[in-house]
Amino acid sequence: MKLFISADIEGITGIANWDEADIEKSFSKYFTEQMSKEVNAACEAAFEAGVEDILVKDAHSTARNLDPSKLPEKVRILRGWTKDPFLMMAGLDESFAGVFFIGYHSAGGKNGNPLAHTMNMRNEYVKINGEIASELMINAFTASYKGVPVLLATGDKLICEDAQKLNPNIRIVPVSEGIGNASLSIHPNLALQKIKEEVKTVLGDKDDLSKYLVPLPESFHVEIAFREHYHAYSGSFYPGAKQTGPKTVAFETDDYMEVLRFLFFVL
Repeated sequence: MKLFISADIEGITGIANWDEADIEKSFSKYFTEQMSKEVNAACEAAFEAGVEDILVKDAHSTARNLDPSKLPEKVRILRGWTKDPFLMMAGLDESFAGVFFIGYHSAGGKNGNPLAHTMNMRNEYVKINGEIASELMINAFTASYKGVPVLLATGDKLICEDAQKLNPNIRIVPVSEGIGNASLSIHPNLALQKIKEEVKTVLGDKDDLSKYLVPLPESFHVEIAFREHYHAYSGSFYPGAKQTGPKTVAFETDDYMEVLRFLFFVL
């Protein structure tokens, strides 16, 4: 049994400021260590439950945040960016039995995390079929595109709620709650304990993981609202895209891979 883990940092326990997510800043060391601990907790519990192979995608900023020495020896780790449209899901294919999202955060355009954003800071929001799209939504659809169910999501309370809107069966570990420009979190050690518990619970269903598959829409209307108007103008030259307002660009397709290509080149 193979599992795929996509790990971010803005939903790690206790994080509340952009400096804490920037590996060039000294105080980020604590949070990259906590990121490693939370991924490790998920990996350890999964191996104890009988998983044989785990691929971890470091999926924040430089994609060089996790400390490989703090993870189990059997784990494979994809560091850096492959520069393909799968981005935070690079390395995923149909051979995986499930996906964990660790340290995920609320979308740009929502208020569940002081670090809420979607992919980068150039945009105000991304919408898919009229709904504000988080990185979790985008990546969950990527998993579904490959036929892989989403088993677990950890991060702020709102992103966990959004995960269960995609599929109410997804197990969640809300470790924090955004309040204005602050974050109210549980103790970091308690987060590790809860992650292990939820991993063991979900893998207790390993003979029936299909119920965790996120439904993939039949068609897609994607809209990006940029902070600066010229990004929308530039994006409108992508084949099939059109500028729909001073700061917005839209794209429609029936193929989710085309959505990923559009986001890769325009977002």
